[in-house]
Amino acid sequence: MPVFLDWMTELWQTMGFHNLVWQQPVMWLIGGVLVYLAIRHEFEPLLLLPIGFGAILVNTAPELMSGPTASMPGGLYHYFMYGIHLEIFPPLIFLGVGALTDFGPLIAAPYTFLLGAAAQFGIFVTIIGAVLLGFSHQEAASIGIIGGADGPTTIFTTNKLAPHLLGSVMVAAYSYMSLVPVIQPPIIRLLTTRAERTTRMAQLRPVSRKERILFALVTMIICILVVPAAGALLAMLMFGNLIRESLVAERLSLSAQNEIINIVTLLLASCVGMNMHHTQFLTWDCIKILLLGAVAFSFATAGGVLLGKLMYKLTGGKVNPMIGAAGVSAVPMAARVVQRVAHEDDPECFVLMHAMGPNVAGVIGTAVAAGVLIAILQ
Repeated sequence: MPVFLDWMTELWQTMGFHNLVWQQPVMWLIGGVLVYLAIRHEFEPLLLLPIGFGAILVNTAPELMSGPTASMPGGLYHYFMYGIHLEIFPPLIFLGVGALTDFGPLIAAPYTFLLGAAAQFGIFVTIIGAVLLGFSHQEAASIGIIGGADGPTTIFTTNKLAPHLLGSVMVAAYSYMSLVPVIQPPIIRLLTTRAERTTRMAQLRPVSRKERILFALVTMIICILVVPAAGALLAMLMFGNLIRESLVAERLSLSAQNEIINIVTLLLASCVGMNMHHTQFLTWDCIKILLLGAVAFSFATAGGVLLGKLMYKLTGGKVNPMIGAAGVSAVPMAARVVQRVAHEDDPECFVLMHAMGPNVAGVIGTAVAAGVLIAILQ
């Protein structure tokens, strides 16, 4: 009988219930909310489903990240994280984004580069705020880049400047990316009138295949010469687009658009969720990062819309100022949000393709901003 009791005691001590703390159910609830938003409201399920599941899992079985014993220093997700630490996942995501994205609207309306640049305003405002709250310049830059609403770029920057903040910053970046349909519409409506939101824009000119190919190559060369620190991201973005626009490598293009980006997104988003352990997530620094991320994203959206309003005035009402909100890097989420808001006010107002211009410019702009920050602060 004593032996049996010893066995039961040992079994109990191996159970997760033995060391259960109140923070774990809190994180289960947070992960459950993310899963609910993905399934019930379809808020970017490709991101929120694996993030929410990962958050629940790491607060149930943390040994998957740390390893169950001293002789096994890393679990499954520990090794998946090498894709982030070795800067493999972010460039591969950019390869898929480039292959999926039509740069035509940006080439047809080059002025939208300015809207993409204006949306980076949130990055630099947040850097100042983070420094005032006691973060170092490297930490502040890693937090501020959340304003670009570009998860891979945020991970790439944080991994170089403040790797100890990677978990919190990753969660904040992908959370706000996923919640673009919730956050942006109120800001757009606050800063614009109904007349501005229902502005119908002239159809964009056709863009030739030669222009598209030259754009990818020339943009890559110029951007990498200016900010070599972000060369891996920009090179893969333009390479993916070159494969797409060449029309001679369909198998490669389809692989980048489907298998590669889907697998990497699954692994990357799962790693984001697995970084939401309660010891890292339920801290004051993490809460400050989440709040600063909201500030960054809000100012980025506002910066794009305000420049759009200026263009609306200067062009005599030919530019719908809402397209400036798409200057954040969430492709094509932000452009779809702009179209949805326009459609709610005027079912015959179609600005999706016009919004894709600043949306693509935002991807390039955020990568360039990240390169500048890395070059200055690393």
